[in-house]
Amino acid sequence: MYYNKQILPDSAHQLLLPEFKMLISSNNLKEIFCNCTDLETREIFYGLDHNKKLILFWLDGTVSSQDISGAVLRPLTEVLRSLPAEDEQQSLSLIKSGAVYRCSVRHRELMDDVVNDLCHGFCVVIFEGINQALSFEVRNTSSRSVSEPTLEKSIKGGKDSFVEVLRVNTALVRRRISSPKLKLVESTVGRKSRTRVSMMFVEGLASPETVNELAKRLDALDVDGLLATGTLEEYIVDYPRSVFPQLLHTERPDRFANYLLEGRIGLLVDGLPLGLVAPVTLAEFMKVTGDYYNHYLVATALTVLRYLALMLSILLPAFYVATAMYHQEMIPTKMLLSIIDAKQDVPFSTALEVLGMLISFELLQEAGLRLPNPIGDTVSIIGALIVGQSAVEARVVSPIAIIVVAFAEIAGYILPSQDLGAAVRLLRIALVLAAVLGGLFGVGAGLCLLLLHLAKLDSFGVNYTAPLSDGEPFPLIRLLVKKPKPLLKFRDPNLNSKDKRRQK
Repeated sequence: MYYNKQILPDSAHQLLLPEFKMLISSNNLKEIFCNCTDLETREIFYGLDHNKKLILFWLDGTVSSQDISGAVLRPLTEVLRSLPAEDEQQSLSLIKSGAVYRCSVRHRELMDDVVNDLCHGFCVVIFEGINQALSFEVRNTSSRSVSEPTLEKSIKGGKDSFVEVLRVNTALVRRRISSPKLKLVESTVGRKSRTRVSMMFVEGLASPETVNELAKRLDALDVDGLLATGTLEEYIVDYPRSVFPQLLHTERPDRFANYLLEGRIGLLVDGLPLGLVAPVTLAEFMKVTGDYYNHYLVATALTVLRYLALMLSILLPAFYVATAMYHQEMIPTKMLLSIIDAKQDVPFSTALEVLGMLISFELLQEAGLRLPNPIGDTVSIIGALIVGQSAVEARVVSPIAIIVVAFAEIAGYILPSQDLGAAVRLLRIALVLAAVLGGLFGVGAGLCLLLLHLAKLDSFGVNYTAPLSDGEPFPLIRLLVKKPKPLLKFRDPNLNSKDKRRQK
């Protein structure tokens, strides 16, 4: 049986809104939303009967005024003339049974439910005499339209991407997995922000233990607001202090749906135009959506290229510093003479050159990201070409140092995941410092510490270094070689899926 948050001793309502434990009334609601100029209220009479007063509340901007006028106010005043009611309880029953033209109606007896509905685009009708309310969904649907992905470019796949509206995102996923087995469990996170988080998984494919564990961690998340993925990630992952990402981010619904069909669990957060996936391994951050659409030989070649780029991006600057400072005998004679000739008039050591160039590239990258597009492109061109060329001609840095650092940076841009790329940038600088202290021995010690750290990491019970550490035969082949689609008979055994077979 899947985890149900309502069976916990401390429910989500008790954790999030302890100050709203009061009777439902218009005065209490106005007190809660005091100094909120967007709170709109209107008093009407049931069927224009002056003996039966109803009070409507909504938050301007979060609702559609046209829907309130045509689907709520008009039925309450005109249609209900032919439906007489003796008391407020009977009025509530008649309205709830279909007098108002809205597909979604909720009967509320707790004030915190009323407050939550108001904040999420509902119009609330208060019945003062019985301290109850009805909520009608009249949410404002105006939002950014579904557009092409900006970070994960699509060549053969779908051209749509997630947006900031939760229900639009869940619909994009259901369009691809049209099955009742696709489950959606929604919770609210944030004492003040009241952000909706939807956990999606395919029943029978996702491990029940992983679903339960993730749901418990979401319910235990007690923060003021959930407005960024970093807040969610640092609270629910196993090793939040690790620099390596442990939740995969994607803005593409087709990739998100593929992960669900593999037996993983997805998270969609209202207000964020991306989906989160768990559990994940380091190998998943090296995959791109195009691998699903390309021929298996092409996908294999590109996968090998990405892993080669990963190693070059991490090791090349450190290897150059170590050999240039401590192990010159490893450099071919002609290349060594060329390096010596280029460095004769350079006043800085090799370590300072490489570290300075690495920091300069990071500054250029951040400047290009933070500035508007035209200015950012101009700054990148000026920094990479003009300043770099001027530094070489002025004998401030040697050409070989620029080549090594630039090659490492370009190799880092090949990595599909920006989160993994950020971790690689930190590791690159750390290994350069290790090379300065101990040469190749320092680099080897740094790599040993890196492997020990990776071996320690888990993602919801799945080894972070799988398939290299899962004990199955031929791990390197399974990591790099992509099988033809007809041979992919079984799902990843590390996910502990009940349905092991994906095709006959």
